[in-house]
Amino acid sequence: MSTATVTPAGISTPASFHPKLRKRDGREMGFDGQYIERAIAGAFREVFEIGQDGDLGETLTARVRAVTAAVVDEVTEMAKLAKAPVDVEVVQDQVETHLMRAGEFQVAKAFIVFRENRNRARSLRGDAAPTRKTIHVVEANGTKAPINAHLVKRRVYEACQGLEHVNGDELLDELYATVYDGITAKELEKALVMVARQKIEREPGYNKVAVRFTLTQIYREVFGFVPEASQLAQATRDNFARCLKEGVADKRIDERLLDFNFDKLTAALDSTRDEGFNYLGIQTVYDRYLLHIKKRRIETPQYFFMRVAMGLALNEVNKEARAIEFYNLLSSFRFMSATPTLFNSGTCHPQLSSCYLTSVDDDLLHIFKCIQDNAMLSKWAGGLGNDWTRVRGTGSHIGGTNGESQGIVPFLKIVSDTAVAVNQGGKRKGAVCSYLESWHIDVEEFMELRKNTGDDRRRTHDMHTANWIPDLFMKRVIENKHWTLFSPNEVPDLHDTFGKDFERRYTEYEAKAARGEMRQARKIEAVGLWRKMLSMIFETGHPWITFKDPSNLRSPQDHCGVVHNSNLCTEILLNTSNEETAVCNLGSINMGAHVTRNGGLNRELLADTVRTAVRMLDNVIDINYYPTKEAETANKRHRPIGMGFMGFQDALYIQKLPMGSKAAVQFADVSMEFISYHAILASTQLAEERGTYSSYKGSKWDRGLLPIDTIKILGDERGGYLDQDTTCSIDWQPVREAVKKYGMRNSNTMAIAPTATISNIVGCEQSLEPSFTNLFVRSNLSGDFTAVNEYLINDLKERGIWDADMLEALKLADGSVAQIERVPPDLKALYQTAFEVDINAMIEATSRRQKWIDMGISFNLYIDQPSGKKLNDMYMSAWRKGLKTTYYLRSQGATRIEKSTTSAKGDTSKRSGPAKGGNPALSAPSGQMPPVENPVVTAPKVGNPDMAAPDLSGIEGKVTKVCSILNPDCEACQ
Repeated sequence: MSTATVTPAGISTPASFHPKLRKRDGREMGFDGQYIERAIAGAFREVFEIGQDGDLGETLTARVRAVTAAVVDEVTEMAKLAKAPVDVEVVQDQVETHLMRAGEFQVAKAFIVFRENRNRARSLRGDAAPTRKTIHVVEANGTKAPINAHLVKRRVYEACQGLEHVNGDELLDELYATVYDGITAKELEKALVMVARQKIEREPGYNKVAVRFTLTQIYREVFGFVPEASQLAQATRDNFARCLKEGVADKRIDERLLDFNFDKLTAALDSTRDEGFNYLGIQTVYDRYLLHIKKRRIETPQYFFMRVAMGLALNEVNKEARAIEFYNLLSSFRFMSATPTLFNSGTCHPQLSSCYLTSVDDDLLHIFKCIQDNAMLSKWAGGLGNDWTRVRGTGSHIGGTNGESQGIVPFLKIVSDTAVAVNQGGKRKGAVCSYLESWHIDVEEFMELRKNTGDDRRRTHDMHTANWIPDLFMKRVIENKHWTLFSPNEVPDLHDTFGKDFERRYTEYEAKAARGEMRQARKIEAVGLWRKMLSMIFETGHPWITFKDPSNLRSPQDHCGVVHNSNLCTEILLNTSNEETAVCNLGSINMGAHVTRNGGLNRELLADTVRTAVRMLDNVIDINYYPTKEAETANKRHRPIGMGFMGFQDALYIQKLPMGSKAAVQFADVSMEFISYHAILASTQLAEERGTYSSYKGSKWDRGLLPIDTIKILGDERGGYLDQDTTCSIDWQPVREAVKKYGMRNSNTMAIAPTATISNIVGCEQSLEPSFTNLFVRSNLSGDFTAVNEYLINDLKERGIWDADMLEALKLADGSVAQIERVPPDLKALYQTAFEVDINAMIEATSRRQKWIDMGISFNLYIDQPSGKKLNDMYMSAWRKGLKTTYYLRSQGATRIEKSTTSAKGDTSKRSGPAKGGNPALSAPSGQMPPVENPVVTAPKVGNPDMAAPDLSGIEGKVTKVCSILNPDCEACQ
C-alpha cells in the first residue's frame, strides 16, 4: 500500500488519493475507514457477545483492523480505476467478501443479518424505497393493512420525549429488526415494550419509555383508542363511568359504586400519575390487578386506584370526599393497600383481609373443619397460619378406638395439598404456614417436613413451617440443660400459658414425668434440639424461628386470649381459639415518599399519611367479606389492623445513609416511633368518632400500657435475658391522654409485612429489607429483564463513572460494588447488598422498631458464609434483642445474577482509572463522605461463655431453599 495517513480509527488510506462515497440518497462524501471499522467491530461484538461499548481486546481488534484494511484498499483501488465515487452498497458487499476471505464466516453472517435489518428499517421508516415486500399489520377485527411507519415513528419519539440519554432512532431500528409480515397490532405493541425494556440495564430512561408503551396498550384496551397526550386527561374523565358500568353489568364490580357522584370523582382523576410507575410496576398492575372482561382490561391505573378507594369508602358519610382522599394516597404512592384489598375492593366479593390465623383442636371433626376453612380462606386470597400444638402426638392413646395416634404429620400432608389445590382463583398460589410449639412430642419430625429425602408420604414440600419457641427453651439452650417433649393431650394447659406461668407448669410436668406418671414424655438435650432447628432452617429454609413469650407478654390483648401462632409471613400476632379465627388487614407506607435529602423525615406529610391509612384499614373490617363465621367474629370483636411500611432502603438512599451505619439504626428507631405515635393517635381519633372495639375493656390499652411500656414486662418475665433499647425521642403524654380519654378503635395497629408485590407497584425496595443486589433479573408474566439500581446509576453518573464498562463489572460482581475499584468508598458503603450489611446492625434496627410495634415484623436474616457459630449467634441475638419472630434465612448461594451477556474479557473490577469518555477528575472520590461508622452493635455474648456453640459441621456447603424474593406468585409478597 502507498504512503498513507491515519484516520481516527487507525485505518490507513492513501495520501495521494482520496476516494469518495455515494450514499443512498445520491449525496457524495469523503470515504473514511473509521465507519468500516465500526461496522465490522459491531459484527464481531454480536458474535462474541460483547457489549456495545465493550473492549474487544487485542486479538479481536487486530482481526477487525486486518479486514478493515483489506476493504479500504479494495475500495480505494475501485475508486481510482472508476474515477468516480463508490456506492455504499458496493462497499458493504466488499465487507462481506473480505470477512469470508479471512475465514470470519460467523462474523460475515452477523454482518449480513445486520445489513438486511438496516435496509428493512430504512424502508419501513420511509427513509428509502422499500427493497422488500411491505410489512402488514393484522388488527383485532382481522383486517390487514400496511404498517403505518410514520405513526410508529411518532409513537417512539413521543415515548422518548423529555428523557435524557434515550435514542428513538435506535429503538426504531431494533423494532423493525423484529417485526414480520402479518404481525398483529397487539404483538407490535408488545415489541415496542420489549425493545425498550432490554435497554433498561444500560440507561434507566428506557424504563420510562417502556412504561409509556405499556400505558398505550392499556389505553387501547380500555378506551378503544390511544388518545393524544393532550387528550389523555379528557379521555380518562369521559370513560370512567362507562367502564364502571361495564364492570357492574359483568358482575365484576359492586353496583353500589354507581351511587357515587361521578362528577366529583372524575374531576379528581389525575392521569399524569400513570407516569409515576416504573416498568415492572405498570406491568405487574396490568398482568394481575386491572379488572378485565374476557381478557380485555376495563381499568386504567387511575380507574383501578379510584375503584379501590371507592370500595373502601362505601360506608363513609361523605363517601365522595373520603374516596378522593383514599385515591390520592394510593395513586401518589404514599401508601399502598395489601394485595387482597387491591384485588377485591369495590368488587362483588370484597375479601380485603390479608391474613387468617387458626388454632386446630385435638378433635377429628375440628381438624377437618380447619382444613376446610383453609380452603375457603385461601380461595379469596388470604394467607394462612395454623397452630397444630393441641393435636396429640404420635403414639398417643385414642380413647374412642382404643388405638394409637399417627400424630400431626398425616394431617399436615393434607394441609399442604389443600394449599396447592386452592390457588386463589388462579391469581396467585395458595400458601399456609403451620406452627408447632417446641415441647410437642412430634417436633423433631415436624422439623423434617421440608426435606427432600426420606419417606415422601411424610413430607410437605408446598407448606411452610415454623417453630413456636417458649423462652424457657432458649434459657435451657444457653444454660446447657435438658428439655422434655410431651404429647399435648397430657399437658393441655401448656398451650395456653406463657412467661413465668408456663415455666412453673412445665417444670411441674417434668417432675411428674420423672416420677413415671406420664404416658409419653421424652428427655433430650436442649442444645441438641436447637442444633437441629438451626440445621434444618439452613438446609431447607424451615421451620422458621418464632418466639411465643414476647409475642404474648407484649400483646395488648392478653386479657382475652393467647397468641398461639403467627401468620404466613410471621408478622401478625393475634389471639386464636375454636370460636375465633384471627384476621388482619394490611397496608404499607412508602417511606421513600416521606423523606428528603437534606430535610430527613417529612413529619407533617407522614402524619397525614398515617392518619388516612389507619382509617382505610379500619374501614376494611366492616366492608370485608368473611369466608367463615369464626373470622367475622374475631375481626369485628377486636378490629385489628396491621399498618407497616416499605421502601426503608429507598429512604436511606435518598438521605445517603448506609444501611449498617449508626445513623441508619437511629433513623429506623425515630421513624418507627413517629409512625407508632400517629398510628395509635389515629386509632384513638376513630374511637372518638366510632367507638372503641368491643373487647377493649381490660386490654393493655385500657390499663394504660403502650407498646414501649411492655418491654419491662418481657424483661421481668425472662429474668434478665433481654437487651432491648427503651429510649424515646417524642413526648408520648398526648397519646397516653388520648387513649385514656377515648380508648382505641383497634386492638392492634401495626405490623411490618413483606411487600414484594406492592413494592413493585410503587417502585421501591420491599419492606425494611436492604437491597438484595444492585443488579436484578426481574421477572413478570411477560418474561425476564435486567434492571440496575437507579439510585446507584444516578450517583455514578454524578461522578462521571457510569458506562458500559461499569455495567459489565457489575454483572461480573453479581450486582455488588464492593470489589469495583472505580467506585468511591462512600458509594461502596451506601450500596452494600443484603449479604454485605452487618447482620447485627440489621437485628439492632429491627429491635428498635419492635419496641414501638404492637404486633410483629417479618424479618429476613442474611448469612454470607454460614457456620454453626454464626447461625447460633444470629438467632440468639434476635431473641435477646426482643424480636418476636424471624422469617426466612437467606443464603448467598441463591443470589447469582445471570451473566449470559457478559464476556470474561469485559471484567473491569480491578480497574482504577476513569472510563473511556469519563471525566478523569471524577475517577477518584472528591468531597466524599467520611468513612462510615462501625455498626452500632456487635453480637452479644449469651449464656455460659464456656459452652461451645452448637456443632453444625457440614452445613457450609448446602444452599438454603427459599422463595424467590421477587416471585410474583408468592403469597408472602403482600
